[in-house]
Amino acid sequence: MIDHQAIQQAVRTILTAVGEDPDRDGLKATPSRVARMYEEMFAGLHSRPEDHLKAVFDESHHEVVLVRDIDFQSMCEHHLLPFHGRAHIAYIPNGRILGISKLGRVLDSFSRRPQVQERLTSQVADFLAEGLDAKGVAVVVEATHTCMTMRGVRKPDSRVVTSALRGSVLSNQSTRQEVLSLIQGSHR
Repeated sequence: MIDHQAIQQAVRTILTAVGEDPDRDGLKATPSRVARMYEEMFAGLHSRPEDHLKAVFDESHHEVVLVRDIDFQSMCEHHLLPFHGRAHIAYIPNGRILGISKLGRVLDSFSRRPQVQERLTSQVADFLAEGLDAKGVAVVVEATHTCMTMRGVRKPDSRVVTSALRGSVLSNQSTRQEVLSLIQGSHR
């Protein structure tokens, strides 16, 4: 899975390259900590999102199912810095519903890998549309990117919002409006 030794050596190299002593007290355990962190942050590379579709139930509900404000963390593949925020996932069942906690698990499967927000949003939407044979799917992701807030342009209050609409949520104006108004709802 994760090559801890290779990560530890790479971190030691980086620390040396920036002018630090990787053997000083405060940094001795840093390579090991970073390797464990990467194992956690990139666990999605070794997970199978389809495993979360096992909790599907036959149900005649044919209206919107929405889980709003699902916290997530990911790692920007361009700078290897975190981005984090909330996702709102809605779908319109086609005779099958998914255990609601599985929506968060599907999000984690895709977010816990080197990622860009646009791809993350589309991957979750496409996966649910196909895996559930849903009539419609909407995924809206709002995130703060530390590659933009703490370096480069340094805009700390900025948030990136992406959306992916599939099926009837994309093709039917009133369905799209209903889903988006439910997502906007009364945020905490």
